Amino acid sequence: MLPINLLVELGIIAIVLMATRFAGLGRKLAAITLVMLALAAFSPLGNLLLFPLESRFPPWNPSRGAPDGIIVLGGSVDTDLSAAHHAPVVPHAADRLFAPAELTRRYPNARIVFTGGSANLISTGPREADYSVPILESIGIPKERLIVERDSRNTYENAIFTKRLVAPKPGERWLLITSAYHMPRSMGIFRKAGFDVEAYPVDWRMGGRDDLLSFTNTARDGFDRTDVAMREWIGLVAYRLMGRTSELLPGPAKD
Repeated sequence: MLPINLLVELGIIAIVLMATRFAGLGRKLAAITLVMLALAAFSPLGNLLLFPLESRFPPWNPSRGAPDGIIVLGGSVDTDLSAAHHAPVVPHAADRLFAPAELTRRYPNARIVFTGGSANLISTGPREADYSVPILESIGIPKERLIVERDSRNTYENAIFTKRLVAPKPGERWLLITSAYHMPRSMGIFRKAGFDVEAYPVDWRMGGRDDLLSFTNTARDGFDRTDVAMREWIGLVAYRLMGRTSELLPGPAKD
């Protein structure tokens, strides 16, 4: 159901129809598909879908004091490419890996957890943690401070397995680092799992409200933003239906 996949599929259906007695319908579908491709590629559609996600949680406020722990969600490293080249390959969301380094120096007593395995349903291959942990060590996080969770396949398992691993105590404060657009779903999942965390969003895909009606002159950029946003909205709906979150669009906790 991601826009680029759906539109390619509709285009193929249109071509097939044009070779049949439904050629008129095929031409109409082709025209509609072309218009939708243009909207996804060049219009502000991606920004309009991203903004409610990225603006849902504000930047973390350090004035409340030092956290007891910092959780870093995986999603930056491509495990298949990393395994093929025998080196970490980070195609996106690198901020998720960079942000913990500064926090580690600022809060020397905080525990650091990286959580990320393989997204494959059944996998005996490489895990994201195997390639992400060396990156974290190389940017200054001591190995002895790292707690590694390498079995999770999705955000839900990130929350369940991390809680089981660190056994947070009442009153402890934990930060959750992930992409800003992914933060609402992540916070909802951790809350539902009974793990109270504070949002530390990174990896923004747009500048803010001023970008809401901005057009793009590069189709790939427009498709990327539209696909990322649609994937997240689909995830929010699916996780709500499965009972893995308590709200469709989780937001900051009310004090």
